[in-house]
Amino acid sequence: MISLDLTARLLHRDALILILDKPAGLPVHAGPKGGPNLSAMLGQLSFGLPKPPELAHRLDKDTSGCLVLGRHARPLRTLNELFADGGISKTYWAVVEGGPIEDAGLIDMPIARRSPERGWWMKPTDDGLPAQTDFRVLGRAEGLTWLELKPRTGRTHQLRVHCAASGFPIVGDTIYGTAPRMGGPVLHLLARSVTVPILPKKPPVVAEAPPPDHMEERLRRLGYEGAISPTPAELLRPPEPPVVRRGLKTRP
Repeated sequence: MISLDLTARLLHRDALILILDKPAGLPVHAGPKGGPNLSAMLGQLSFGLPKPPELAHRLDKDTSGCLVLGRHARPLRTLNELFADGGISKTYWAVVEGGPIEDAGLIDMPIARRSPERGWWMKPTDDGLPAQTDFRVLGRAEGLTWLELKPRTGRTHQLRVHCAASGFPIVGDTIYGTAPRMGGPVLHLLARSVTVPILPKKPPVVAEAPPPDHMEERLRRLGYEGAISPTPAELLRPPEPPVVRRGLKTRP
């Protein structure tokens, strides 16, 4: 079990929606093998309502930052429509290996599933679904680049695929980048901010999440001077599996 106080990670709360700073290392849904997941913890955020809030979208397990939840059925329907129509603006930060030559631009690269057996794994391909990402360089140092990424479309793994296929994979990406499966850095991708026009006659809700602590060292080298969000250690360092003994041994 993981002890995680979600109320301490709230970035915004009103009668309709919540915006949470999701920590890296926590999947939003239970996987095939079970284990801790955000959905199972949302009862902490009911705040007197008969049912817990529900996720309006998802973030990858190792992506941290802004995650939007609907508190009940009506705002959840509105959120689903806004996400489907591109009405919610999202901004990400990433630290990448190398970087683009340009200081700003657009990555226009269709993507599709790699194969039915690969599940969520994606690939760039001319006959894939349209996928576009605006990028802007925020800092460069020591062979790394700090990027602001704004997806115009919402394809699975879009930012990770676009960066890797463009020649500057995200630090810590074990699927599309160069990071090893074990012992490497955690994915350096942050859902930095989100703008949600939940009520048409009122200003949109805007929330911003600080970078997680596993991104701090590289971001500081790249010029970032702001706040850092702590990540529970057990999420990034899962406990060792128990030792299975097939028989007893006695000391000589």
